[in-house]
Amino acid sequence: MKLADKRILVTGAGGGIGSALVNHLVRAGAFVLLTGRDDDALRRTIAQLNVNKERGAHIVADLTRQSDRARLCAKAKSWEGGIDVLINNAGVGDFGLLEDRSTADIERAVATNLTAPIDLCRELLPHLRQRRQGHIVNIGSAFGGIGCAASSIYCATKFGLRGFSEALRRELADTDVHVHYFAPRATGTALNSKPMEDLNAALGNAVDDANEVAAQIVALLRSDCVESVLGWPEKLFTRLNALLPRVVDFGMRKQLPVIQHHARLESRLLERYRRTG
Repeated sequence: MKLADKRILVTGAGGGIGSALVNHLVRAGAFVLLTGRDDDALRRTIAQLNVNKERGAHIVADLTRQSDRARLCAKAKSWEGGIDVLINNAGVGDFGLLEDRSTADIERAVATNLTAPIDLCRELLPHLRQRRQGHIVNIGSAFGGIGCAASSIYCATKFGLRGFSEALRRELADTDVHVHYFAPRATGTALNSKPMEDLNAALGNAVDDANEVAAQIVALLRSDCVESVLGWPEKLFTRLNALLPRVVDFGMRKQLPVIQHHARLESRLLERYRRTG
C-alpha cells in the first residue's frame, strides 16, 4: 500500500505509539485525522507535524461513549473526502491481580480496548467499502496471543481484538477492505506505571521505543502483511503457547512471585490515587 495522500484516522493519537505513528504517516505523505480524549495533547502532536491544517486535523472524543464514537465516524467520513484507513490504536492497560480490580476497571478496559474498535469498524465499514482500497489496522498486543498473570483483563480484551480481526478479515475476503492486526510487546511510554517498569526490568523483558513500534506499523501497511507480532522471543512464545500451553504454564509459574509482588505494588498505588482524588 502506498501511503502518499491516503486519509488515515488514528485513535489514541495524543501520545505514546499514537503520536509517533502520526509523525511517521505524515512523513510518508499521508493526511492524518487524530483523535483522543486530551485536546492539549492532540494539539501538541499536530503542532509538531509542521503541516497545514488540511494534512493534519484532530477531534476530541472519548471512545468509551457511543455518542462520541458516532461523532468521530461522521467526521471521518467527511474529512478531506473521507478516510481510506482506520487505525485502532487507542487502548488502556490493566496491570494488577484480578481480585484487586473493580467492576469499573473491567468496564473501562473492555470499552476502550474491544468495544470501541469493533464499533468503529462496524460504523466505518460501508464507507471503507467505497474506497478504492480501504484498510483497517487493529493494534493488539503480544498479550493477545499469550495470557499473563496480573494482566487477565487486558489479555481478555487483546485476545478478543485478535479474534475479531481474524474473523473480520475472513468476512471481508471478497471485498477491497483489508484488515491487519499488529501486536507490539512492551513499549516505553508515559502510560507505564513504575511497578510495571520495574517488573519488566526484573524479568528482563525487552521494552521497545514507541518510535520504532510506529515505524513497524507503517512497514506493515506498506507490505500489506495481515498479522504481525513484534519482537523475539514473543513470536516464539505466542506460537508455543498455541501448540503447547502447559509448557508455557510451567515456564511462567517460575515468574509468578515476582509478578505478584509488582502487581500488589500497582494496586497500592491505584488505591492511594483513588483516595486522594
